[in-house]
Formats: sequence, C-alpha cells, structure tokens
Amino acid sequence: MLFHYTINTFVLPKSETVATFSNMIIQRDNYLQRLIAAKGNRMIKIITGIRRCGKSFLLFELFHNHLNSEGVDNSHIIEIALDDRFNVKYRNPDELLTYIKSQIIDNKQYYVLLDEIQLVDDFVDVLNSLLHIRNVDTFVTGSNSRFLSKDIVTEFRGRGQDIHIYPLSFSEFYNARKVDINNAWKEYYTFGGLPQTLLLNENKEKINYLRHLADTVYINDVIERHRVKNRPELEELLRIIASSIGSPCNPTKLSNTFKSIKNITISNKTINNYLNHLCDAFMIERAIRYNIKGKKYINTMSKYYFTDIGLRNALLDFRQTEQTHIMENIIYNELLYRGYSVDVGVVETTGHDKNGKFIRKQLEVDFVANDADKRYYIQSAFSIPDEDKKIQETASFRNIDDSFKKIIIVKDDIMPYTDENGYVHIGLFDFLLKQDVL
Repeated sequence: MLFHYTINTFVLPKSETVATFSNMIIQRDNYLQRLIAAKGNRMIKIITGIRRCGKSFLLFELFHNHLNSEGVDNSHIIEIALDDRFNVKYRNPDELLTYIKSQIIDNKQYYVLLDEIQLVDDFVDVLNSLLHIRNVDTFVTGSNSRFLSKDIVTEFRGRGQDIHIYPLSFSEFYNARKVDINNAWKEYYTFGGLPQTLLLNENKEKINYLRHLADTVYINDVIERHRVKNRPELEELLRIIASSIGSPCNPTKLSNTFKSIKNITISNKTINNYLNHLCDAFMIERAIRYNIKGKKYINTMSKYYFTDIGLRNALLDFRQTEQTHIMENIIYNELLYRGYSVDVGVVETTGHDKNGKFIRKQLEVDFVANDADKRYYIQSAFSIPDEDKKIQETASFRNIDDSFKKIIIVKDDIMPYTDENGYVHIGLFDFLLKQDVL
C-alpha cells in the first residue's frame, strides 16, 4: 500500500541543444503565498484552473516543500495522487476516508493533499467529512470539466475557498526560460504559458502538444459535461473568437457571422450557451463593458480573451500570430493574475460632425482594472509612432473626468514617463516584469 505518494520534482531535463533548461524549476510564488495564507482557516482549499496549468506541481511540490520547511514531518502530510493506478482503490469514498483516518495517530496538525479529487465518487461528501476532523487541513485539485466549473465552490456550502491559478505569467515564464527577453517574448506570444511547453525542445513538439490539448482535452471536456451535440459548431465558435480577440461581440453578432461567412444558422441562445460553457471551463474569459461616466455595466457587448494564448494560436493552426491583439490578450491575463477585476471601459461623448449634425460617440478604454479602492484605466497600444496615433489612443482618457491613473502600455522598450496630460506611458516588458509598476 502506498501511504504517502510523492511526485517527481518538476525539473526540466538536461539537453545539449537547450542547455538553459538544465535543472530548471518553475516557481509559482504568487499562488504558493495564497496557499500558505489559507492554512488553518477551517475551509477546503480548492485549487482550480484550466487543465495542465500546474495545479499538481503547486500542491505536491511547492506547497509540500513549504510544509517541510516549516517543520511539518512527512508523516503528517497525507498525499494521494488519485489519477495514479496504484491508488485506484482510494477512488472509493469509504476506502479513501478510512485510509486518511488510519494515518492520523496523534493530535498534531495533519495536511491532506488530494490531486484529481473528481475521480472519487461523491467527493463533495468526502471533503465535507474531512472538515469534521479538527486537526486536518485539506487542499485539493481537480482537472475535469465538472471540477473546473466556476460554481464548484458552492457545493461546499460556504466552506470551500477557491484558489484559482492561471498558466505561467510572462514573468514566471521568463524567469524559468532564462533567454534573451525578446526571444522569450516570441516564444510566449506564440506558444503561451502552459508549463509543459517549457519541457519540449522543438517548436514542432510544442505545436503538436497544444493542438492535442485543444482538440482532445479541453473541447472534449466541454462536450462531455454539457452534452453538446454539434461539435463542429462549438469548434467554429472558438475559432471565430480566436481570430477576433479584443473585438466587442455578443451572441447576435456571432450568429450573424456564422450565417454570413459560414452559411450556418445557429441561434443566439445556442451561442450564448456555448460561450458560458467555454467560460465555465476557463478556456476563455469574458470582459464586460462598463460605462465609466454612467457607472453601470452594459451587457449588450462583451470582449472575450483566451486563458492561454498558445491554445488560441493552436485553434488557428498558428496562422494568426500578429502581436497587436495578442499583446492585448496577454495584458488582460496579467491583470487577472495580479488579482484585479477587469472590465472594458466605455466613455460616451456627444458633439457635432463637420456638417453640424449632432452625434453621439462611444470611446473605448481597453481595460478598467479594479482592486478595492484602486482603479487604473489602461490602453494597450502596440506602438505610437506619431502625434495622430497618440491623439487616437488617448481620446477616451480625455473624456474621463475622475482622477484615477490613466496608463498607456506600448511594446517599445521605453523608460516609464508621465506626459503633459498626466498619462503614464509604460513599456510592455516593464509592465509584465515589475509587479508594482502601476
């Protein structure tokens, strides 16, 4: 019987052709600190996130090592990888609970770490039962579509804490990859931040890996959970969103796109359901439009971004890897990674055209990032080569009359500066690598 299961250290293999990969361990300090802060709060810690984003490594390697560093003996860390064939009997809820209780032999604190908990029948009952053992602190991960659903925490009736993790941020990727920053950026905006891509030496291997995940893992999860009958429609919707990231859309607009371009009739309701399924599975994220002056949400249009840009590129067979929209997607993901609530800003203005006719305009702010009483207005501008482009990019800023910081992020490698209007200009790499740059 395997009492305390441990996984191999996530160390990238030595290679003569990719020497920089030798003995590399990917650190996830942002998430590790959240796990540490959650210790002992009498709740089930539920680590969610898109499949293959590093949940198991975070729990079994980084968090386990932290517990050891705090003096917790391995005999008080009950660790089970439920997707391991050796542990298949523990997928039975009674077997699992009996085993865990058999390991608790004193009154000291025990930490129960369970990977792929959804493989256990009636796993919600199992976890609720563990809450009744006073000296047990439970941390779990799950990777199928049911466990990845955003409403999973509600099944624990207020006794579960969701710790959501994303694929590698650019700073995590860059610190692990240890190559020239421009080469790291090329790799990142092409292949994304799923940790496994760092283990693969050849671009062809990375492409095949991402295509396989998109085709046979993520889409299958959505289809199986929601019993989607028309797979081609779902795949085509994903490709349409992938080719137009950062563009406002709604089910009606997408339905018209299907009809005009693909000659396919699909109802608004069906498209809305598909979008909700994809968001629930964390493949895409929805950014709702927010009327800045009116201080209210506008539900008529939303923007959609991909959780991992490599998956987005794989859905398009790596044919549309232009940096402009990809940069916008990566900035959005970075803001979420840092814990901001992110909306798309809309500023309504009125005026007259050259013929004197009254007109009403809607100017857009790419992102409105909120964290408690802090707010930032952010524009993603790949480049601002001249004054006309600057005027275009800052038009919305000029019509916002509050005092929150207004920021323009450009791809150029520049020193951060504040212009004569009080707008802050930041280079992309400074934004991605310096947590406190805002």
